[in-house]
Amino acid sequence: MHILQMPIHCCMTILKRGDCMAKTANLYTRIDPELKGQAEYILNSLGLPPSSAITMFYKQIVLQQGLPFDVKLGYREPVDIRSVNKNKLNAELETGHQSILSSKVKPAEEVFESLHKEFNL
Repeated sequence: MHILQMPIHCCMTILKRGDCMAKTANLYTRIDPELKGQAEYILNSLGLPPSSAITMFYKQIVLQQGLPFDVKLGYREPVDIRSVNKNKLNAELETGHQSILSSKVKPAEEVFESLHKEFNL
């Protein structure tokens, strides 16, 4: 990983006596070079400098009082069928059966596509 140095430009502050003072702060971070390249390619296509994108991100953090997107654990460890007892297996089978009866099902192709994405297959 490389250190990415990017100045964050803040808005101009006009003081009471008419003086104008620019405020900037530097942000130093480590980032995967491939991720950096991909993100900068997209930002360049949008005509947006990385420093402006980071400023927008920080403004959204302040506005939202947190990250402007959900952060959650999306990965669930697959269950080894040998560790499942008879009652738990029956409960899972019943849940699946009820899903079929209530039409809460997905086509197999959609399920396999989802599994490939989730587990990078």
